[in-house]
Amino acid sequence: MIEIIIDTTIRAGTPIFFATLGAILMEKSGIINLGIEGLMLIGALSGFFFTYSSGNPYIGFLMAAIVTSLVGTIHGVLTIYLRGNQIVSGLALTMFGTGVTALFGKNMVGETIIGLDRMPVIFLKSIPYLGVLFKQDIIVYFSIVLLILIHLFLHKTSVGLNLRTVGENPYAADNAGINVNMYRFITVFISSGIVGIGGAYLSVSYTPLWIENMTAGRGWIAVALVIFSSWDVRKALLGSYLFGGIAANQLRLQAIGTNISVQLLQMLPYIFTIIVLILSSFRGEKNSSSQPESLGLPYDREDRI
Repeated sequence: MIEIIIDTTIRAGTPIFFATLGAILMEKSGIINLGIEGLMLIGALSGFFFTYSSGNPYIGFLMAAIVTSLVGTIHGVLTIYLRGNQIVSGLALTMFGTGVTALFGKNMVGETIIGLDRMPVIFLKSIPYLGVLFKQDIIVYFSIVLLILIHLFLHKTSVGLNLRTVGENPYAADNAGINVNMYRFITVFISSGIVGIGGAYLSVSYTPLWIENMTAGRGWIAVALVIFSSWDVRKALLGSYLFGGIAANQLRLQAIGTNISVQLLQMLPYIFTIIVLILSSFRGEKNSSSQPESLGLPYDREDRI
């Protein structure tokens, strides 16, 4: 029973984790994107469609990353080069993703595909209780590798330092010869692709079928987790598994016939999201120091002092 709960928690938390990773990386550059939900939906539909068409789930994941990266550039152009309002652009992206996936996905509702096979790690898979951690598919393993790479990139490389400087003080970065707009645009492009992989995991691996609006608010949970994790990718992993476990195991509670209201169980992930935001607000100065100073602020070279 414990192994089943751990396994469900990991698989349910993985799409949220990818979305949170993408959002953190984007916000490190100073760009807020409330279109994470829309990008996840586009990634889910793209991943399912290309897997269904090719019969190869890896092609589905690759195309999901490419398509969402291209869609994410819409937000990049509007907010970076046209200096549009980042909040409005992100909300528009979510509405766009919801609408376009409902339109183009209506003929695929109910269709199924063969998802990813699991790849158990020899010797480690036999560890009592924890062995389930090493019986996952390649995308779960990739998410851990990606966490390590992003953490090392942000804190151990000069390019990562430049990116954080762009998010903290773009004027100082520009004076140091860093191309602020280029860094932000490339980051939005790559981060959108990471979010798309999270969406594709839902439709290709977690539940290998297409359902309209199948993200069910996971993108918004990812946005909240960015604050909860204080823009730290390591904390994001724990937060994603926590929320994924709550969302997935409330279904298990329903299945065993608990007397708790079904509607209340379905509300649990979002109740916890609200609680997280409240707790985060109480962190005060500690939390604000983790937030990039120029987050959400457009940059114009003509405003340099």
